[in-house]
Amino acid sequence: MIAPIDPDLLFPPEAQSRSIARDLYAGVKNLPIVSPHGHTDPRWYALNEPFPDPAQLLIVPDHYIFRMLFSQGVRLEDLGVPTLSGAAVETDGRAIWRRFAEHYYLFRGTPTRLWFDHVLSDLFGIEEPLNATTADRHYDTIATLLQWDNYRPRALFERFNIEVIATTEGALDDLRWHKMIRDSGWQGRVVTAYRPDAVVDPDFEGFSGNLDRLGEITGCDTGSWAGYLDAHRQRRAFFKSFGATSSDHGHPTAETANLSAAASEELFSRIRLGSDDERERRLFRAQMLTEMAKMSLDDGLVLQIHPGSLRNHSHAVFEAFGRDKGFDIPTRTDYVTALRPLLDCVGLERDLTVVLFTLDESSYARELAPLAGVYPALKLGPAWWFHDSPEGMRRFREMTTETAGFYNTVGFNDDTRAFPSIPARHDVARRVDCAFLARLVAEHRLGLDEAHELAGELAYSLAKKAYRL
Repeated sequence: MIAPIDPDLLFPPEAQSRSIARDLYAGVKNLPIVSPHGHTDPRWYALNEPFPDPAQLLIVPDHYIFRMLFSQGVRLEDLGVPTLSGAAVETDGRAIWRRFAEHYYLFRGTPTRLWFDHVLSDLFGIEEPLNATTADRHYDTIATLLQWDNYRPRALFERFNIEVIATTEGALDDLRWHKMIRDSGWQGRVVTAYRPDAVVDPDFEGFSGNLDRLGEITGCDTGSWAGYLDAHRQRRAFFKSFGATSSDHGHPTAETANLSAAASEELFSRIRLGSDDERERRLFRAQMLTEMAKMSLDDGLVLQIHPGSLRNHSHAVFEAFGRDKGFDIPTRTDYVTALRPLLDCVGLERDLTVVLFTLDESSYARELAPLAGVYPALKLGPAWWFHDSPEGMRRFREMTTETAGFYNTVGFNDDTRAFPSIPARHDVARRVDCAFLARLVAEHRLGLDEAHELAGELAYSLAKKAYRL
């Protein structure tokens, strides 16, 4: 039987701290969800159609799930993951679900198991554990519920108590779904975020053609440095007109540069002609982070930098299935020297917000917390991606609070494509933060009234303030 969520889930085992954590959590558990950084599909909210079958909703788009199964020998084709060539993959949702259920034991002890059990129990009212024997019953229950009006995207948005959610669109996106949402009259707040990787990273597939398309969309001369920058300004303004309050940058490293205008123009000319010099391509990415930061000073968009992932580690999987298929692997990341050019340029600006993420936990106490603890422009994003887990969240608080405090962080974001798991992810974050605060109270390092105030800030207010929502 899947038990209801234990009231003391993730709270300290020691009685005094557990009692304090319960008290703190009671004050924040029902706060609205602010989701300022994520990857849910805006067409869901625009069309408000019933979600597809359980497999298409919960398995096929979720790389947390299929990467684990793939690691144990399950083919992506057998999980319904589409191929770039259009080659045949499993399309029977029930067959995909059965395969997943047979392997559900693989997720024991993982945050994915925590989230998924929460979804089964809280959203779909399922009490039996998921395995090969119960797979069909669970599938039928979920498939039936997904046809009900109160399980459509907008109804779930409201049921989840989401105050605002940000999706992420590429610089060339026409934002048609956001326009449809706006024109529909629905009151749910869904905003976009500007993700320009395809037109700032020379290693992005189709980069030259992407710049041509950027010029067509904006009417700017993207063959010139000045025209290229103007095109970005236009697109950022367009995204702001659909509620964007942030830009989002997934670079291989945190490297930045602060070249002169003449040097930038010369570099762009070589990149535009297709330079295959890796040093020049790296330098261009570095310069563009600084250019985006300078634009943020003008237009107010929060700049999010999440470096340190070696994308598409398996060439074979990338060529067969494309991006975001579970083969993005963390790397060691330098921040102190890498960010210095950007910080020399704009780091002391109080009206700029740069949110830093990391996949390299060794940088928390050594680099990130000291940087965010002194530069007015810097804030630390929460434990992210592979570290979006109870242990990762605890480590983040333990290694950053002593130097950066709480108010140089930005609360929690779920960074997910898995819409049904959003409440579970926020609940985990709230519980872990309340447990951390309870320990500080029990150790007489924090007053109980202060802890209550901080619990609300970490669960809700910091994200709203940092992301200008």
